[in-house]
Amino acid sequence: MTSSELETPPLDTARRLAEGGDLDGAAAILRRLVADPDEPDRAQAAVGLAVVLEERGDVEAARAAARTALATNHPEYAAQAACHLAQGFEREGRTEQARAAWQAVLGVGAPAYLPHAHLALARLAETLGEAEKELREATSSGAAAGDEQVAALAARELADLLLEHGEPGAAADVLIEALGIAPESEVPGLRVRLGIAHLELACAEFAEAVESGADVPTSALAIELLARTLPLRGRTEDADQVWSYGLGHADEALATEVRLRYERGS
Repeated sequence: MTSSELETPPLDTARRLAEGGDLDGAAAILRRLVADPDEPDRAQAAVGLAVVLEERGDVEAARAAARTALATNHPEYAAQAACHLAQGFEREGRTEQARAAWQAVLGVGAPAYLPHAHLALARLAETLGEAEKELREATSSGAAAGDEQVAALAARELADLLLEHGEPGAAADVLIEALGIAPESEVPGLRVRLGIAHLELACAEFAEAVESGADVPTSALAIELLARTLPLRGRTEDADQVWSYGLGHADEALATEVRLRYERGS
């Protein structure tokens, strides 16, 4: 062994061995570091050992190493270890264990890892309320950590969730706020979703105008706008029903006005 190799930090040597395919050699070095409770790099070594052992196919030993790193409560490597555990459990479909590991990430409190943990917990949520809460936390923690990309992703997923469950106003609020912090690459997608939210809001207003018993010109206009907007949201059958409602209305003046509007657009 050369003098330069003797001077190389053990972690660097282990990394070089692992990258070169010598997983056993890397694991041996990392185990020695992890075994020393006074080793300053113990937390980092334990995370490295977890990765090496998993690559070697020793999943349970890898998890034991990750738990060792987590127990150090190191702000960086404990969070990495918890993420390692959570991702492994998710791959195996072990939802409860994955959820507990992501909660452990939150417990470490490292700002850079919080939005990812909240996103994962939203993905694993069992209720709409839980998913919404986690996505809101992911958005705010991403913004606080300066990770605008993740914050925008969380806002987009939250908006989709709210739209899916009939809350376009809340979705629009989320999207407008997200546009203020989103990186340029995310802006077009957020704007499209904001447009969709506005279409849903418009449909609700047009329907309310129809149901409110407005004067003939206003009612006919509302029926036309609603019938022509609904297909943009993939609701062609609903649009046909709106046209049928207007064309067959008991108020002959309204039916005539709707017919003129219908034929004008045909």
